[in-house]
Amino acid sequence: MDTVFETLSTGLPVLLLQFAVTLALLGLGVALYMAVTPFHELQLVRQGNVAAGIALAGSLVAIAIPLAATLASSLVTLDILLWGLVALLLQLLAFLLAARLIPGLRGMIEADNPAAACVLVGVQLAVALLNAGAMAG
Repeated sequence: MDTVFETLSTGLPVLLLQFAVTLALLGLGVALYMAVTPFHELQLVRQGNVAAGIALAGSLVAIAIPLAATLASSLVTLDILLWGLVALLLQLLAFLLAARLIPGLRGMIEADNPAAACVLVGVQLAVALLNAGAMAG
């Protein structure tokens, strides 16, 4: 039983640090995402815009997926930080690509078009899964 407590006392601080770093990256990623999008997600969500809610929730999950893979496959906190930043960059690029592939995306989200939001989320999740696979090695 002592071995269990020793392992826990050694591993728990590392786990908490790595989890906190990953949560901070998630927050940074969502903030950056909201900064680069041409629409104001939170304001639209407060107004009851379902499409904006779908887009924001999908982006949150799409950012979290490769971060989770990085967290699961990294032993060192610096790896999580560095690869997490790479993951964020790739996810932001996925949004920019999707915005180019979906002409009029801003207007469709602002007009509460859930179909457009679903396509956006689909692109983001597809890239997130590939990103996570690459991160996990």
